[in-house]
Amino acid sequence: MRKGSVQRATKETSIVVNVVLDGAGAANINTGIGFFDHMLESFAKHSAIDLIIEAKGDLHVDMHHTVEDVGIALGQALKQALGDFAGLRRFAHAYVPMDEALARAAIDLANRPYLIWRVTFARDKIGNMDTELFKEFFQALAMHSGACLHIETLYGENSHHLAEACFKATARALRQAIEADPRFAGVAVSTKGSL
Repeated sequence: MRKGSVQRATKETSIVVNVVLDGAGAANINTGIGFFDHMLESFAKHSAIDLIIEAKGDLHVDMHHTVEDVGIALGQALKQALGDFAGLRRFAHAYVPMDEALARAAIDLANRPYLIWRVTFARDKIGNMDTELFKEFFQALAMHSGACLHIETLYGENSHHLAEACFKATARALRQAIEADPRFAGVAVSTKGSL
């Protein structure tokens, strides 16, 4: 099974992430940020990636360091599990509706990280979590996993629905992109010959 394990420790955070790409979406998440845990559990379920995240951060300062560093560690664990990116479907996209909200995510697992974030929230916070931190998470995830990731909300009003649709759309796209492509078994899907 394709697995990744990362331990990241700084003066601001201490994080352990374990992923199993060919899992069933089991999740054991504890970041100390309730809504973020909820989003990461949803991410695990819809990507079908087994995910363990244990994070302790300087939440007395704010949530920024914890959210960003979880993105870094999760990205590193995914990249470790992906190996040389060979034999993957590589490209994928997904649309996810959440009541009145609709989000779209497109991904290219090409070891050339990039993030396009076209997401607008109606509120500055969901619970006690700043909505601006979602971009920080996905930026860190993309940069450290080697993914080119485009996330966009097409419409919506409820910030909870908008955020959840973004996480689920990204998870669904990732689920397709990491699948083995039998027509490219063991081969990088690139005219360059490697990714």
